[in-house]
Amino acid sequence: MVTMRSYKIAEFGGSVSETIQEIPEPTGTEVLVKVTHAGVCHSDLHIADGYYDLGSGARMTLGDRGIKLPHTMGHEVLGTVVKAGPDAGEVPIGAARLLHPWIGCMECSECQRGRENHCAKPQSLGVFRDGGYAEYTIVPHPKFLVDVEGIDPAVATPYACSGVTVFSALKKALPVGDDEWLVIMGCGGLGLGAVSISKALNVKNVVACDINDAKLEAAMAGGASRTVNLSAGDALDQLRDLTGGGPRAVVDTVGAEATSSVGIASLVKGGRYVIVGLFGGELRVPLPSIPLRAVSILGSYTGNLAELKELIQLVKDGKVKSIPVATRPLAEVDQTLNDLRDGKIVGRVVLTN
Repeated sequence: MVTMRSYKIAEFGGSVSETIQEIPEPTGTEVLVKVTHAGVCHSDLHIADGYYDLGSGARMTLGDRGIKLPHTMGHEVLGTVVKAGPDAGEVPIGAARLLHPWIGCMECSECQRGRENHCAKPQSLGVFRDGGYAEYTIVPHPKFLVDVEGIDPAVATPYACSGVTVFSALKKALPVGDDEWLVIMGCGGLGLGAVSISKALNVKNVVACDINDAKLEAAMAGGASRTVNLSAGDALDQLRDLTGGGPRAVVDTVGAEATSSVGIASLVKGGRYVIVGLFGGELRVPLPSIPLRAVSILGSYTGNLAELKELIQLVKDGKVKSIPVATRPLAEVDQTLNDLRDGKIVGRVVLTN
């Protein structure tokens, strides 16, 4: 038996530990990839904890949602194509590829339309399928291999989640005119990516918001026009003043009660609030205010394969400034998750094999 190392959670709320298992053999259209880089995402904390906070003491348990243990997380994955199943067709053996993780059943109408991230039976890599916190992983079809030639692999890896997630959200938030403002809530990996990508999409005025001054400084370095520390008691007033009455759009990469309440309240009439963050809690909005202010409240979940390829082309064209990316050995995955939970990471950490 030829074996590999993988790092799994065996119980929700527990730690990630090393296991030894057989290297999987690709069948059908599957492709075996030797993992070289795996990004660490805040969503992994929710998976490890085993629930989403729905507010008022309610939880959505991920076991009930279909995640089975033991499980290998890691949905930002880049690696070398090693082998393919007999039905995979022509596959670039030996090439480095970024894996699009937001995979569906590949059969339903949403999947057929290229919106697999909206599939009702998701098979997302590192979420419902074993992912990249391992030496090897399987992707179900070669169409999910994305060419990132010419991009630093550590920089390219987070685009599979944090990059494409905010890219898709920004497309829902736009247009934002040159005399209008876009607000980014949160300056973690997603928020910093949103700042950078918004500039590549020619958004002129961007306000970045967080409670951590170091992350706000990183946002300014990444292209933000102004920043607001949300821990200030007058944060909402600051936002309104900076934007001349309110922003045209808010992209909330946190998804907490505090960021949603400030974000929606700050909007100008006809503004758009797009939420991608999963921190948790409840949204309380007076219903008459939605039509009276003509605001839109939109949920955006990750991104699709076409959007990832579109984003990667922007990166290749030199239009997207990289967020801060640090690398650590794969064996440090558990410590890295703890550091992320404690707010010690600015930007993204990518684990390497």
